[in-house]
Amino acid sequence: MAEIRFYHLQRQTLEQALPQLMAKVYETGQNAVVKLPGKGLMETVDKVLWDFDPASFIPHDKEGCQDPSEQPIYLTTGDDNPNGAKILVLIDAVKCPDMGAYDRCLYMFDGRDEGIVAEARADWKAFKEMGVEMSYWQQREQGGWEQKA
Repeated sequence: MAEIRFYHLQRQTLEQALPQLMAKVYETGQNAVVKLPGKGLMETVDKVLWDFDPASFIPHDKEGCQDPSEQPIYLTTGDDNPNGAKILVLIDAVKCPDMGAYDRCLYMFDGRDEGIVAEARADWKAFKEMGVEMSYWQQREQGGWEQKA
């Protein structure tokens, strides 16, 4: 199963933090699938990835696009992996039945939503019981991430 990195959003919103992580993924030359809990948030993330920094470019597209296999970053609400990604990004405790198809999972969750935090804790416990390699990252006061576990 994939190595799972839990990213606890406390100081920034998903819309602020995700583009920075996706820029790093893109810089490595790897593909990613970003699974979101709903189409509304998928549309928001799509726009944010285009607009977040005028000096940078994060090529991506979303489910329903013409050439999903050509997208370095693919946004979806489903379980498909049309771009052969090895990095899976799960947003707000969405589930993926085939995490073994990926090398790494970035599990991002909103620390301001108690329901999502409870689901993330339950997922952490379940993955730990399965012996999955995991780490926990918190946002630093001045930005960036710090590994806490």
